[in-house]
Amino acid sequence: MTPVLRAEVKNLQFSYGDKLVLKGVTLPIYENKVTALIGPSGCGKTTLLRCFNRMHDLYANANYQGEILLYPDQRNILSKDIDPMEVRMRIGMVFQKPNPFPKTIYENVAYGLKVRGVKKKSFIEERVQISLEQAGLWTEVKDRLDSSATALSGGQQQRLCIARALATEPEILLLDEPTSALDPISTRHIEELIQELRKEVTIAIVTHSLHQAARVSDFTAFMYLGDLIEFGGSDQVFTNPKDQRTENYITGRFG
Repeated sequence: MTPVLRAEVKNLQFSYGDKLVLKGVTLPIYENKVTALIGPSGCGKTTLLRCFNRMHDLYANANYQGEILLYPDQRNILSKDIDPMEVRMRIGMVFQKPNPFPKTIYENVAYGLKVRGVKKKSFIEERVQISLEQAGLWTEVKDRLDSSATALSGGQQQRLCIARALATEPEILLLDEPTSALDPISTRHIEELIQELRKEVTIAIVTHSLHQAARVSDFTAFMYLGDLIEFGGSDQVFTNPKDQRTENYITGRFG
C-alpha cells in the first residue's frame, strides 16, 4: 500500500546570511509514519526540522528558497503571506531538552489552546486530559495538575512538552533529539510513546542514535554537509544503503 503524503520538501535551500546550510533538499513526509533524520553533527538535520515550523524566522539574515508543501491543501508554509504562528499551530515541536513553562502542569498543556483564543473551559479541560493521555502522563499527574511543571522528573517533563505540543492537534509533530537528555528508562518510554503517537499524528525526528532511528522510524533520511544523501524505508537504509557515504556513516567509519 502506497503511503500518503502529509508534507513535501521541494528543492529547499536555507542560509544564514552568506552561510548555505541546506543545499536543495527534496524529501517526502508520509502521513502517520515516523521519518528519522540522521547524519553527523552540523549536517543540517535540525536546521531542516526547524524550517518546518518557521523557527528560523526568529533570527535575522535567515533566507529560505524552495518550498515545504502541506497536504492535502498543498500550501507552501514558507510563503511570506502565511503567518508563522499559523504554521506553528499546525506543526508542533519538542526540543532536545525538556522546556516546560514555569507554570502548572495544567497551564502548560492548555497554553497553546489559550493562545489560539479558545475560551470554553470544558473543551480546554478535555484537550488537556486527552493530550496528557496521548503523552502517557495522565495517570501520573491527574491528581496534581495544579502543581508546578518544573517539579516533574526529566522524563516526565519531556512527556509534558509532548502533551503541550499535541494539545492543539497538530498535523505534524517535530522531535529534535527528544531523548538525548534522558536516562535509558525515560528514553524507552518516549520511544514507546512515538510508536503509539504515529497512529494519530505524522512524526519527524532528529536523532544521533542510529539504534533509535532504526527502532522507531518507518523512513530514514541521511544528511551530510547540507545535502540529502539518501532517503528510503528504514529497513532498506540500515541494511542495504545505496550510497557509500550512508554505509560509511551507519558502520561508524565517520560521523
